[in-house]
Amino acid sequence: MFVNVLVHLALLLLFAPLLQGVITRTKALFAGRQGAPLLQPYYDLARLWRKGFVLSHTTTWVFLAGPVVGLAVPILAALLLPFGALPAPISFQGDLILFVYLFGLSRFFVASAALDTGSSFEGMGAAREVTFSCLAEPTLLFSLIVLARLADGLSLGTLLGSGLGSSWRGGAASLGLITVCLFVVLLVENSRIPFDDPNTHLELTMIHEVMVLDHSGPAFGMVLYGAALKLMVLGSLVVRLALPFETGSPLLDGGVYLGGLLLLAVLIGVVESTMARLRLVRVPQVLIGTMLISIFALVLVLR
Repeated sequence: MFVNVLVHLALLLLFAPLLQGVITRTKALFAGRQGAPLLQPYYDLARLWRKGFVLSHTTTWVFLAGPVVGLAVPILAALLLPFGALPAPISFQGDLILFVYLFGLSRFFVASAALDTGSSFEGMGAAREVTFSCLAEPTLLFSLIVLARLADGLSLGTLLGSGLGSSWRGGAASLGLITVCLFVVLLVENSRIPFDDPNTHLELTMIHEVMVLDHSGPAFGMVLYGAALKLMVLGSLVVRLALPFETGSPLLDGGVYLGGLLLLAVLIGVVESTMARLRLVRVPQVLIGTMLISIFALVLVLR
């Protein structure tokens, strides 16, 4: 188990920023530019860690707790989730509920840190973030219930374990639907286009970025690193559903998993390059639509 934990953490901590680099590079290629190096996110994190803390006298400990919890939660959530064919280090019945609400805990602290600044601008972003996340959460829960029904278990290790391949033979329609729904949740939870834009600085369109405007130096580094870890953790869920193959060879299975993550990053880059950002009033409609699709997938497996 100790070795499994070390492998999980090493994969997560070392590989996650590369996904951000792949997304940025894909978008640059679509725009006809060479773009930043693939390792640019690592350079940015190193630069931020070398800076000092700048904290406003009007903020409290809550302001600093937001980045810390935002960084710790994806690490804890990753220990509950299989990485491809690599089993989860920690697994117990009902851990899927803990997985979902760990991210709820992170969201609470990040939004509280934004409110702690006393800025109405950051409060606006926190309100938008919480609203959209509340609409995305039912989709994630219904999708996990579909998996629980097919796997006859309540542990992520069972849901995404070696039996997932056979579940595709009996419930391909439901699993296909929830894979699409979870990809939408991945885009929403990671503030990606078409629901949000991590690079925007327009007052009327900012959601997540507006909440972290007052963070700088190592605190902002924790925010960026936590976002990269979160993308890899939720991306692992989508990749495992889309590529449930197991060859029995750890190296080959690991290659399939990491290759799937890189393809997912390219897909996100393609989506962000070919789609416009949705109007804010359209986002709830799309999220309610994915919730209804996940409910329909559940009905299919309950027949």
